[in-house]
Amino acid sequence: PGVKIGLFCTTPSVELGRVMPTKQAMEMLLTGDLMSAEQAVACGLINKAVSPEKLRDTTMDLAAKIAQAPSETVAIGKEAFYRHLAMPDITAAYDFAKGVMVDNRAAPDAVE
Repeated sequence: PGVKIGLFCTTPSVELGRVMPTKQAMEMLLTGDLMSAEQAVACGLINKAVSPEKLRDTTMDLAAKIAQAPSETVAIGKEAFYRHLAMPDITAAYDFAKGVMVDNRAAPDAVE
């Protein structure tokens, strides 16, 4: 509820402002209103909404799918993704990403 009890949710705003549209994040932060799971999916705050009964199976299915990829490749991709997101210049982000792709080609798992 944050703002409703006189406390602006400054730390949650860091993540909200990066994962959902600015206007929706600001509305949520300024009103303290909660959103439904469906609304959270629609604005990109979460990937999918499932019932509590399906949560474990859904999570394990996603983890198994990710685990099928080589762990070194996943690690390279995760690090590169977050690093290029932090770059304010898209040209620099592309240059960085190209370098990572070239380096990744040298990995033992990088075969077609």
